[in-house]
Amino acid sequence: MQLPKALRNTSLVLGLFITLAIIFCAVFAPYVATHGVEQMDMRNRFEGPTFEHIIGTDNFGRDLWSRLVFGARISLTIAVISVVCSALIGTVVGLAAGYFGGWVDQLLMRITDVFLGFPAIVLALAIVAVLGPGVLNVSFAIIVVAWTEYARVVRSTTLVLREQNYVQAARALGASPVRILFREILPNALGPIIVLASLGLGTAIISESALSFLGFGLPPPTPTWGWTLAYGTKFMRDAPWLSIISGATIMITVLGFNLLGDGLRDVLDPRQLSRGGAKASKAK
Repeated sequence: MQLPKALRNTSLVLGLFITLAIIFCAVFAPYVATHGVEQMDMRNRFEGPTFEHIIGTDNFGRDLWSRLVFGARISLTIAVISVVCSALIGTVVGLAAGYFGGWVDQLLMRITDVFLGFPAIVLALAIVAVLGPGVLNVSFAIIVVAWTEYARVVRSTTLVLREQNYVQAARALGASPVRILFREILPNALGPIIVLASLGLGTAIISESALSFLGFGLPPPTPTWGWTLAYGTKFMRDAPWLSIISGATIMITVLGFNLLGDGLRDVLDPRQLSRGGAKASKAK
């Protein structure tokens, strides 16, 4: 018996496994963590991996595993908020620009180009510096620099879909532009949006970690991955595991979302599906 196409995609299965493991740790952090997130033990500061502290302790004797587990909550919360809002804004802009064209397309795409003209990390740093630290402020900074990707991808997809026969038929039957956009075009453009969103989750985690690493993210003692990586660099000689494990956590999480995005792209890509169908019919 042949496995479904999705289960035969190694990238999709591995990426889904990693992301589900990270999400599980974040959701059930109080049960997965072995110590209190701010519980200090100065007698065991800079302690290496032991049975009590499976990946060691930091400069205050706090359990590193527990801090990384609770840090997953913060990173995933910011990532989900920023990706959902970015996708909504970018999708609406891309649909309007691609469907209506003309001056609407020119106006919206020039606004998009203005945001693309700023280096993403510099713009995010400026926004957080003005608004101050906080989950919502960091999320807003990431949204400002991330929605443009969705706008450009959705616009290019809409330009193709608006010429399809079913869209032309809906227009001939007198359907309103809003109905055509959200009933005919958007469902057929969800594939690229889903893939971009899954990849965007990893990018958002990197952005949040970068802001925290540079001192513009959530303030200490909040157990963010970027802040743990930043202060760990000060103790590389005494406790190298602080930075190494924190950096590896970020890398594995982003790798999981990227593998998930690649797998979804392969499964949802119509060209892949058509090639698969052609091979099946040829085999028969």
